[in-house]
Amino acid sequence: MNHQDLKRDAKLVLENGFIFEGYSFGSKGLVIGEIVFNTGMTGYQEVMTDPSYFGQIITFTYPEIGNTGINFEDSESENNIVQAIIVRNYSNNLSNWRSKLTFNDWLVKNDVIGLHGIDTRALVKILRKYGSMNGLITTEKITTDKCIEILKKSPKMKGLNLANQVTTNKEYFWKNSFSSEFRFSDKLYSSQNLKVVVIDFGIKKSILDRLTFYGCQVIVLPANSSLKSVLSHNPNGVFFSNGPGDPSTVVSGINLAKDLINQGEIAMFGICLGHQIFGLALGGKTFKLPFGHRGLNHPCGLNNNVEITSQNHGFAIDAETIPKDIAEVTHFNLNDKTVAGLKVKNKPIFSVQYHPEAGPGPHDSDYLFKNFVSLMLERC
Repeated sequence: MNHQDLKRDAKLVLENGFIFEGYSFGSKGLVIGEIVFNTGMTGYQEVMTDPSYFGQIITFTYPEIGNTGINFEDSESENNIVQAIIVRNYSNNLSNWRSKLTFNDWLVKNDVIGLHGIDTRALVKILRKYGSMNGLITTEKITTDKCIEILKKSPKMKGLNLANQVTTNKEYFWKNSFSSEFRFSDKLYSSQNLKVVVIDFGIKKSILDRLTFYGCQVIVLPANSSLKSVLSHNPNGVFFSNGPGDPSTVVSGINLAKDLINQGEIAMFGICLGHQIFGLALGGKTFKLPFGHRGLNHPCGLNNNVEITSQNHGFAIDAETIPKDIAEVTHFNLNDKTVAGLKVKNKPIFSVQYHPEAGPGPHDSDYLFKNFVSLMLERC
């Protein structure tokens, strides 16, 4: 986007007083959210529609966003999308055979404010130095002092239960959009053989698709579902999804995980927020990361095995608080040694902090869905 003929009509104000003046696109108005950054080079549509970003404003570190437009297949949710986006340059010229909407048209349609033309490298340096923080983007004529005043009254991400805002209101079956049969261990299994109850804390469509791809009949339940409700479906497995906000506030999910873990008979798999909920249910504690992990190339592993992973989270499990007699760490984030995977000892229960379904990202970790299926099949 050429800035020569444009007037700076929007600004970003951070809660610590830094100000960036730039150009608006997409929707207009005022928005407040936690400012975070994503280092991925591709997949901006999936990122913007990932419910884990609910309540946040995304800064894309890749310099130009928008040149492939928006299609009707890649969105991870229909409603639970970002507060606003910040980019260095944006392109409104479509150059992809699947494009149906321009980037700008999609932002306007979904009431998402865009800010471009600022130094995103400087912004990311601030976030890395001072940590993720609340910020305000406005296209309105509001003084900086007024913006700071509004920000001081805005709630922090720590302590927010956002899962309740993005979860489904009622249970539903996820339609299997793939083949109804799959081959596993040289045997053919019908998708009807494996029933998985998914607890929705902000589920991504790609996760549901991977579960159905591996032969699972998927029933999605709200975040506050009871043990009785889960068991009424006689599931072979229970999946705890990704989602936004502070995991320690999702009390109903933590209690449900405790009940299921204590039973120890049903295979369980957790991703992202689900992983953190497992850690809390086991007696561990979580903490807020300085600026989180958001991108497509985070190395995770243990014992010389490394996976390149897709990640999107701002909290992590404190490794020292995990009871060693109950669970073990299976993966570390190799950038900062935070817990990236857990396994409950002598029970078919495991979780990872990253996203094996990708969407977007590498497919190094797709085998984890196979592992989940294996645990269920062993108990059929």
